[in-house]
Amino acid sequence: MTLRFEQIVIDSIDPRALAAWWREALDWQTTYESPADAPTEEIEVEIAPDGETHPSLLFVPVPEAKTLKNRLHFDFVPDDQAVEVDRLLAHGATRADVGQKDVTWVVLADPEGNEFCVLSAR
Repeated sequence: MTLRFEQIVIDSIDPRALAAWWREALDWQTTYESPADAPTEEIEVEIAPDGETHPSLLFVPVPEAKTLKNRLHFDFVPDDQAVEVDRLLAHGATRADVGQKDVTWVVLADPEGNEFCVLSAR
């Protein structure tokens, strides 16, 4: 098999803003960005830990806002769940209710409403 996991593509209303939010949240770097004068419908921004590490996250434009629960989401394992949740909330994340009950993880959403989980430390 010769498939390589290259990137996860994230639809967004504002790819530059959402990529910047995730870049700061993950302490990653921008590895590609469309030129400043690119038409709105052609804007792409890629972020990754560095220019050699994959998969990366690629943010692309769509005209519509997110309306339903994600079919795919990220799970993150922090050193300290409470500290990380507080940091992400201060950074602009919001708490999200996707039907979870009494669980050990915290569900948050990025500024465009994409859910992700902050798990308990391992």
